[in-house]
Amino acid sequence: MNSVYNVIIRPVVSERSFDLMSQHKYTFEVAQGAAKEEIAAAVEKLFNVRVVKVNTMSVKPKNKRVRYVTGKTRSWKKAIVTLAEGDSIEIFGNQQVAEA
Repeated sequence: MNSVYNVIIRPVVSERSFDLMSQHKYTFEVAQGAAKEEIAAAVEKLFNVRVVKVNTMSVKPKNKRVRYVTGKTRSWKKAIVTLAEGDSIEIFGNQQVAEA
C-alpha cells in the first residue's frame, strides 16, 4: 500500500463499535490486502495516537434477494485497533450525546 488513505477506508458505525470505544478500541474498514503493521502505522499517522494491538477479520458476504434475483453483499476486511491508555480518536468531532 502506498498511502495511509488507501489502507484505512472508513470507520465502522455500529452499536458494537460504539461500545468498544469505551475500551479504547476503534473499528475501521481497511483494504483487503492490508497487513496489521500497515494498519497500525496508518492509524498512528492519521490520528497521531499510539496503537497497542490490531485485530483483523474478513467479513464474508451475505445472501440477499431483491424480488426474484438473488445475489450477495460485498466482502470486506475489518480491523479493531486498540489504542494506548489515554489516547483517543475523535471520529465524529465534539458531538455530545443528548440525554433524554
